[in-house]
Amino acid sequence: MIKFRYSKKLFRRSSSKSSTGSSSSSDGDSASIRGEIEWEVRPGGMLVQKRDGRGDVEVITVRVATGFSWHDVSIGATCTFGELKVVLSMVTGLEPREQRLLFRGKEKEDTDHLHMVGVRDKDKVLLLEDPALKDMKLRAALAAQAAAVQSPYQTYIKV
Repeated sequence: MIKFRYSKKLFRRSSSKSSTGSSSSSDGDSASIRGEIEWEVRPGGMLVQKRDGRGDVEVITVRVATGFSWHDVSIGATCTFGELKVVLSMVTGLEPREQRLLFRGKEKEDTDHLHMVGVRDKDKVLLLEDPALKDMKLRAALAAQAAAVQSPYQTYIKV
């Protein structure tokens, strides 16, 4: 964590109320009273002002169209499309590797974050079954059916 000092004159509040700290203030409150800004380095390497630590995660509702039905899924705004696929696998029964998610006409990768792509509350995402895996399932089902169907002529006596 990096702390920078700043001049109180630059960031003075314009309200008429004077802010007085209570006797049970935390370290973050005492740092703001002393005039220090707390900074943190995000996983991407960006240096940003430290959050207030509330831990509130914005939850959005995404409407997922599966061709013939709709599913409203509530998920965190900062989740990835891969995490959305996991949630959808519980709803639709399709495995995450069998799913293709399209947003605004483009297929999204599993590592793309919803908020970075622009998904907001009540936005629509299209769910398609991967055609290659769908074809493999169909061929496996036909092969199993062919194996189950025997010839109409059965031998009654085996030598």
